[in-house]
Amino acid sequence: MSSKRKDNKGRVLHNGEYQQANGRYRFKYYDGTGKERYLYSWRLDKNDRTPENKKPGPSLRELEKELQFSQFNHIAPGGGNLTVLELVKRYTATKIGVRTSTRTGYQTVINFLEQDPFGARRIDTVKISDAKLWLITLQQRQGKGYSTIHTIRGVLRPAFRMALEDDLIRRNPFDFELATVVVNDSVTREALTREQERKYLEFVKQDKHFSRYYEAIFILFHTGLRISEFVGLTIKNIDFKHHKIIVDHQLIRTSNMQYMIEEPKTESGVREIPMSEEVEAAFRTIIAKRVKPKVEPMIDGYSGFLYLDKNNMPMVALHWEKYFQHILDKYNSIYKIQMPKVTPHVCRHTFCSNMAKSGMNPKSLQYIMGHSDISVTLNTYTHVKFEDAEAEMKRVCAL
Repeated sequence: MSSKRKDNKGRVLHNGEYQQANGRYRFKYYDGTGKERYLYSWRLDKNDRTPENKKPGPSLRELEKELQFSQFNHIAPGGGNLTVLELVKRYTATKIGVRTSTRTGYQTVINFLEQDPFGARRIDTVKISDAKLWLITLQQRQGKGYSTIHTIRGVLRPAFRMALEDDLIRRNPFDFELATVVVNDSVTREALTREQERKYLEFVKQDKHFSRYYEAIFILFHTGLRISEFVGLTIKNIDFKHHKIIVDHQLIRTSNMQYMIEEPKTESGVREIPMSEEVEAAFRTIIAKRVKPKVEPMIDGYSGFLYLDKNNMPMVALHWEKYFQHILDKYNSIYKIQMPKVTPHVCRHTFCSNMAKSGMNPKSLQYIMGHSDISVTLNTYTHVKFEDAEAEMKRVCAL
């Protein structure tokens, strides 16, 4: 009868357990493919002390219990040996039919993880505290903004959820509220006051160079159109007979200069926006001034775009972002009272805020804005200040 194997402390070792000559413990097991695998620890039991100058960690028998639990629940040992980067690539590969902008966002996160050491971490070693500390490091040490971190975490959380569903891990380390971990330092987009809007539009109208963009900027301030929707408009989308703008697509230009027509940002983005007389007049002026090119550019079956660049291709959002920046720079170089940041999206905010303050029915406003959720209309875009509340209180009391 063979004697039972013991460690150097005289303790009986279980099947698969072995103590090496240097004192480290090892446990041998077989994975699902029949291949030999090993667990290592400097401690046999959780009550053992870690030898001096050795890296602390779970005891061998704690690791054995974790392995047993994983095997019982059909969780792949070692997270299937997937790294964070490999998991994200696998996850994004499953996202078929997403928008070009979404696919670009995925690639941006992949590119980042290829450079960051966190991308090389094995997924089963990532704990919730690891995930939180990493995001904090991104903000405090690497200077990443909240929106960037939000984007990165927005890909990692569903990727780890997929790993959880595939029985590769026991819990999702990114399943927590982001705002409880990193500071939201995003700049709030403020709507312009009516006086600021008036001064801005007057400045554009009177400026010899920027006046060519006046009608477009006026329309953005008075329709709530997204800039990608505006640049996608064609002459056929302006229905003068029924006084409405038909919004059923948006124009996108990718980083490799490819022009694409996509559906609006949300399903609710497909809509018809009523035109005021002033907006209608602005569209008539744009069409009247439009120089017809020798060959109309055709993008995915659409032609007759309202604004073309020097290459006779449709202007895109980036063009207008730059125009707005140049206008703001010139305005603030002339006047002591500075104009706050104005972008095409600020125009959209301002329109929504003005309509809300004027008492427009929230559901009607939601439709015009193309929001899929009424809370977006009420909470994100509506900027109400004390003077607005005061005026509304006086109005209600006068009834």
